[in-house]
Amino acid sequence: MSKGVTFYFVRHGETYFNFYGRMQGWSNALLTEDGIKNVHRSGRGLADIEFDAVYTSDLKRTIDTASIILEENHNNEHLEIEQMPEFREVHFGSFEGLSAAEVWPEVEQRVNIKHGLPEGTENQIQDIMNMFKEADPYHFAENYTEFWNRVESGLLKLLNRHAGTDQNILVVCHGMTIRNLLHGLVADFDETDALQNASVSIVKYQNGHFEMLAYNQVEHFKDVADEAAND
Repeated sequence: MSKGVTFYFVRHGETYFNFYGRMQGWSNALLTEDGIKNVHRSGRGLADIEFDAVYTSDLKRTIDTASIILEENHNNEHLEIEQMPEFREVHFGSFEGLSAAEVWPEVEQRVNIKHGLPEGTENQIQDIMNMFKEADPYHFAENYTEFWNRVESGLLKLLNRHAGTDQNILVVCHGMTIRNLLHGLVADFDETDALQNASVSIVKYQNGHFEMLAYNQVEHFKDVADEAAND
């Protein structure tokens, strides 16, 4: 059987913008205390995985998350974080920092009126991104094509480096980035749950196909007490 590569996509820990319910995108919000705690818990659950490379977006919340995961990892001596702007979150333009509870329903309503699409479908998500750009008076927000071209270019770099190596690759990035990547890569991807902070989604690429091994997993989280009980 030919060799493959396994990607561990981890969403960053909770930030203050997450806690406050703010549109985050390219904004550089810090991790909360609970966010840091849960990243440690996630890192402990992944501590025995031998990662061969670690990538993040170039936003602070993903870099800090990856640093904590590596701190907890038992095989971290050779690992260095490589920042890739290709894996940033969707850019929301002038909506950055605004209340998500106010912005999202308005944009969704405009999309549904225009297209009449059922909620949670891939097409609705794409049209919502397109609507953000249309509604942004500066048009700095990314539409779906701009976002996907950026993220896909990053993925192609990773495949060129790691496909066929049987390596484990850690990629720490963002909720919508991971969700849209999985939508675009995994056949029959039908998960609708939003990714939890510090969750891991595992995808194997082999023989030209992507296979989902885990989605939005948090069951691996470990507390210090859990480790002590197993000693």
